[in-house]
Amino acid sequence: MPQLFSYGTLQKEQVQMETFGRLLQGEQDTLSGYKLNMLEITDPEVLRKSGQKYHPVLEFSGNDEDQVEGVLFEVTEAEIFQADEYEVDDYKRIETVFKSGKKGFIYVGK
Repeated sequence: MPQLFSYGTLQKEQVQMETFGRLLQGEQDTLSGYKLNMLEITDPEVLRKSGQKYHPVLEFSGNDEDQVEGVLFEVTEAEIFQADEYEVDDYKRIETVFKSGKKGFIYVGK
């Protein structure tokens, strides 16, 4: 089953219900070599779902001391595409490995 790392609004129950139609199960995990910046959201649908004008965005730093805490959620293949729809065009999805050794998808800034 694919894993999806959330460090922001996908951890909100309302966003999960509206995006996936269910609450996701996941475990805390850490991503090394990245830091967070903020991205202004202009997509009205995403603004409505999240209630936030600025969303965090991952930026690769290459420095292992930079760490981002989040939740690694179990999702279906179909839900990965639903998450793609939720994330605005300023993000792209890539696969990486977490501190736990698990693999999963993250959304980074384009």
